[in-house]
Amino acid sequence: MRQFLRGAAVATAMTFAFAGVATAQDPDGPTNTIVNAPAKKPAVNGWTGEVAPANSDEGITLDAHQKTLVDKVSAYFQSLQSLKGSFTQVDADNKKMKGKFFVKRPGRFRFDYALPSRQIIVSDGQNLAIQDLDLNNEDRVSLDQTPFRLLLREDVNLQRDAKILEVQESEDLIVLTLEDKDPNSPGRIKLFLAAKPVMELKEWVTTDAQGQDTRIQLSQLVKTDDLDGNLFKIQSLWPKSATP
Repeated sequence: MRQFLRGAAVATAMTFAFAGVATAQDPDGPTNTIVNAPAKKPAVNGWTGEVAPANSDEGITLDAHQKTLVDKVSAYFQSLQSLKGSFTQVDADNKKMKGKFFVKRPGRFRFDYALPSRQIIVSDGQNLAIQDLDLNNEDRVSLDQTPFRLLLREDVNLQRDAKILEVQESEDLIVLTLEDKDPNSPGRIKLFLAAKPVMELKEWVTTDAQGQDTRIQLSQLVKTDDLDGNLFKIQSLWPKSATP
């Protein structure tokens, strides 16, 4: 996560795999086409869908069924007001870290890494800070310069704001890969959403501007209305200088 956000920040001169969504299978099956890519392949092991070719500038062309799926994912994030739980992060070097996370839309979230790590990632809805308490180091960037703005903004509309690179569907799982259409928000997010018994955020994989992947797996999710607003305040790492 830290590598993803820091890499995105560097790429802009500073710059959530959720598992599964269950939807009714289209009896006629999707009839998708891909920009600059071969025609849709038949279902394999229960999966149907399309993936954009490497280095695609346009993403894929969504058919009616895919648009419905993307809209359901948008509606899920739109309805997700407050959430907390646990996470496990696996970075590009296969290093595993764990911790607790808190989300309060619009735009606010916090990731507290468990010891021995002393890292915090926090967004106050305007700015995002990546803090390393061991190194007494902090990176800050506008939330609008990260792909997370797509999922945590006041009005979530992925068809409008995202370049869709992949839509895959199995009986109880949707995989959706997207990028922000805004060139000032680099990076890619691959979402996994589970739908049984209800739609639920489980996992995401982020890819930074350098092509490094970070996987975040979520567990023990709780929707709650009692999150303390102080969780999302960015606290300075350095004490204020005394006034002479």
